Amino acid sequence: MQKLYEAADRVEAQLLIDHLAARRIRAVMLGDYLSGAAGDLPALMFPTVWLIDDDDLALASRCLAEFHARFTLDIDRPGWRCPSCGTELEGQFALCWRCGAPRP
Repeated sequence: MQKLYEAADRVEAQLLIDHLAARRIRAVMLGDYLSGAAGDLPALMFPTVWLIDDDDLALASRCLAEFHARFTLDIDRPGWRCPSCGTELEGQFALCWRCGAPRP
């Protein structure tokens, strides 16, 4: 197994695992329940994403960069109109909240 990424929280870790799974890259989250040991462990313990197959590291690294580019919030981006349903959205959203269409 190869460590790919240390996530900010379990939600980010699971989103990345799902993103990798869509590309047929198997990964697991370790350290998901460390917050239950608060007080006994160092304060900076975050869930990590590990690859099952070490041979997937190069592809998984590219997918990680894509994940960050696509899903990282950017509050300075201008608002946009959904091309599918016409809903007005704030700039930090990558998907339309009404119909789920991706930002163009």
